[in-house]
Amino acid sequence: MTAPADPLGSVRARLLAVTTGWSNDMSLAEIRDDFAAYLAEVGPQGAAMANPRSVPGLGFDAAWIGKGSRRALYCHGGGFQIGGIASHASLIARLAGAAAAQILAFDYRLAPEHRYPWAADDALAAYRWMLDEAGAPEAVIGDSAGAALALLTVQRARDAGLPLPNAIVLISPWLDLSMRGESYARLADRDIFSKPAQLRAMARSYLGRQGPAPDAPEVSPLWGDLSGLPPVLIHSGGADITLDDSIALADRVKAAGGMLELRIFDGMCHHFQVFEALPQAAESIGAIGSFMRRL
Repeated sequence: MTAPADPLGSVRARLLAVTTGWSNDMSLAEIRDDFAAYLAEVGPQGAAMANPRSVPGLGFDAAWIGKGSRRALYCHGGGFQIGGIASHASLIARLAGAAAAQILAFDYRLAPEHRYPWAADDALAAYRWMLDEAGAPEAVIGDSAGAALALLTVQRARDAGLPLPNAIVLISPWLDLSMRGESYARLADRDIFSKPAQLRAMARSYLGRQGPAPDAPEVSPLWGDLSGLPPVLIHSGGADITLDDSIALADRVKAAGGMLELRIFDGMCHHFQVFEALPQAAESIGAIGSFMRRL
């Protein structure tokens, strides 16, 4: 009898081959291009259906992905250093299809060329553009570092008295740049996608020498004011080094009187939803889509 396929094993082998090539002699521009190509490779169906439609006037590249009456804003991950519309189009297209939504993706300015507060300010500018052009979105969505930007954007919108989205959706959120959670060490050997040293380097690149402390609420929204937020949905992996950020946010939002649903996918790494070969990725995206359809 043929042994069952091991999608996670295949993902692990291919990811190792790609990241091993990110040697010190590769430029950051080359790594960004390689990262975008890799995410398109592991999400071919989503990449084929994305068809981004450019949006002018924001001061940075932005595009609608997907079709439908619902609208959402997406803040991409990549440790504030890499990622963008090109890298995340596949994942966003699959989310848009599951939710029957149009999702606005945008290329916020990246570190180290543009350190804090550029990414956060660009995310808020994209949110304000949506308010002006399309009304408050059904959801603000983000993955990894982009989840921090998503949560922070809604916190800043609340503080400014702006209309709020109906929900916040966070995928493998990295919400604490000081990385206090025990999962960063406990799961370091199990997470095939992200490593603690990698995230610490990305945090330093984003903050620079003149930036705030890594646990400051303006960069680590886990430690900010969590009252008065719309309902929050979190999907994280059981082998995700940022898992404790998700658990801590769930506790803190509920303590502040808010509504939060946390779902942990057993054995899954950081940002596992990008891998189309994983059944759990399809399950997660389908569940997020169902959640958004109910908004």
